[in-house]
Amino acid sequence: MSNSRGQRIPVNRYGLTEVYSPADAKPNVDVIFVHGLNGDPHNTWTTEVSKVFWPSQLLPPVLEDEKARVLVYGYDANVTSFTDGVSKDKIHNHAETLVADVYSNRKLRKAGERPIIWVTHSLGGLVVKRALIHSSEIRGVRTEHLRSVFVSTYGILFLGTPHHGSDIAQWGNRLEWICSVVLPKKIVDTEPQLVDALKTNNETLQNIDRQFAQLMTRFHIYFFHEGKPTNLKGTLRFIVDETSASPTAPDVERAVIQADHSNMCKFENDSAPGFERVVEGIQRYAEEAPATIAQRWEAEKKERSTVIQAEAAELYSSRGSRSPAGHGLTASAASIKGVPQSDSSSTFGGSSLGRQHKALPPAEGQASFDENWILEDVTNDKSMA
Repeated sequence: MSNSRGQRIPVNRYGLTEVYSPADAKPNVDVIFVHGLNGDPHNTWTTEVSKVFWPSQLLPPVLEDEKARVLVYGYDANVTSFTDGVSKDKIHNHAETLVADVYSNRKLRKAGERPIIWVTHSLGGLVVKRALIHSSEIRGVRTEHLRSVFVSTYGILFLGTPHHGSDIAQWGNRLEWICSVVLPKKIVDTEPQLVDALKTNNETLQNIDRQFAQLMTRFHIYFFHEGKPTNLKGTLRFIVDETSASPTAPDVERAVIQADHSNMCKFENDSAPGFERVVEGIQRYAEEAPATIAQRWEAEKKERSTVIQAEAAELYSSRGSRSPAGHGLTASAASIKGVPQSDSSSTFGGSSLGRQHKALPPAEGQASFDENWILEDVTNDKSMA
C-alpha cells in the first residue's frame, strides 16, 4: 500500500496508523477512518481487484488546501468482540480504547485541540458513537483529558451504519444480515451462537443510539446508505436499508452510494459511485472545522476556570473562613496547580468536585489570613493522604 506520494506505508492491524500527513505544513485537521464488524483498517477501504486504498491514494490530493492528516484505526472486530461471548472486549471496551488511542496519538504530537472528522463503515459507526458518548461523560479529575476527543470532534460520515429502529426484531435481523456478509459462511453455519449473541445484544446497541441522539446537534453528520442489494443465499437484500442507515433527523445530510454494503466504502478512482459525495463532505468539514473547534475549546477553558473558582469559594465557605470584608476571592484558575495554560488536551469535563485543596501559608510578616493566600490543588499531594 502506498500513499499519494508513492511511499509505501504499512498499516497496523490494531491502533492508529497515519497514512498521510502534509509534507510541508502542520496539519489543521485529523480525518480518522474506523472499520466495522470483521473489518480491517486496510482491507475495508481497499478495492478487491485494483487494490486502491483510497484514504491515502485518492483522498489527500483533494484535501491539499485543508492540510488534513489522514489516519486509519484498527481493532479486534471479530463477532465475539461485539458480544458477551468468548471475548470480553465489547463495544464499550472498543470505545474506551479508541478514545485513549486517539488522545495519546494527538497528545504526543501536541495536537490535542486539532479538529477531528470521523469516517465510519457499518458497525464501526456504533463504536465511534459509543466513544463520543464515553468521552463526553468523563468527569474525573484524573481522566478529564480524555474529554478532548469529544470537544475536538466536528463531523462524522456514517457509511452503512445501522442506526435506530423501533422494531427490535428487525434490528436483530439486520445484525444477522451483516454477519452473513462479513463473516465466512463456515462461521455463520457452524457457530450460530455467535450470531445469536450479537442479535440478543441489540438492547445495548439501541441504548447507544438513544444516548448519541442527545449529542447529535453538536456535530455535522452525513448519513450514507447502500444503493444496491447484496446476494444473501440467493436472495437480494439491502443489509442496512435507507431507513436504518439514513434516518430522517433535523439538520443532517443524507445520500445514497450506488454499491452494496461491503463495497460502498471502497473507491477505485475519483469517478467511482459515491466518491465525490463522500470526499466533498470530508473536504467541507475539514475547511469549516478549525474555526468552530477553536471556539469550542475557548468556551471549554472558560467553563473549567469558572467551575474551579466556584469550587474554591465553596471550599472557603465549608471551612468557615471568609475573605476580609471588601476583598474578593483572589484565587484564579491560573493560580491553582493542575490547570493547563497552554496544552488544553487536559480539559474540563464538568464539575471536578472531590478535588482536594489546601491554603498555602502567607509569607513572613503577612496577615494570618487574607486574600493573598493561594489555593493549591493537592489532588496528588501525599501530605493529604
